[in-house]
Amino acid sequence: MIVYDLFCSEGHRFEGWFGSSDDYERQRDRGLVSCPQCGCDKVGKAPMAPAVPTKGNSRSDARPKAQMSRGEMPPEVQNALKVLAEAQAKALEKSTWVGDKFAEKARSMHYGETDEAPIHGQATRDEAEDMLAEGISVAPILFPIAPPDELN
Repeated sequence: MIVYDLFCSEGHRFEGWFGSSDDYERQRDRGLVSCPQCGCDKVGKAPMAPAVPTKGNSRSDARPKAQMSRGEMPPEVQNALKVLAEAQAKALEKSTWVGDKFAEKARSMHYGETDEAPIHGQATRDEAEDMLAEGISVAPILFPIAPPDELN
């Protein structure tokens, strides 16, 4: 996986993960890479500093960084995860669970066979990749959710 710092023509910066640099180029050229903030598909790579490791025989007088104990999470990370979880929950309130029919329903809406509406459900990796190749916008749910029929 390659992680790129990206920016859109509206000035928003965001991160994108790709299988390779060719994967990024293909997705961008097909309009599949878009800004999560404004939806703009005019996206470019932001300048990035390379990660250059130090020589194995070089000496460092710098003190080692403090290690986090297992399970300990910095408050900033806890807050960020909380905000993301709340945003996901809010988005899912207006979305309909379609279960394993997600790919079928998404295609039906994309091709104008049914009215567009927010949906969420399950798709295999192959189904998700095929939908992206067709130009259908899909995104993973960041935090696991229980299907409605499995709730108490």
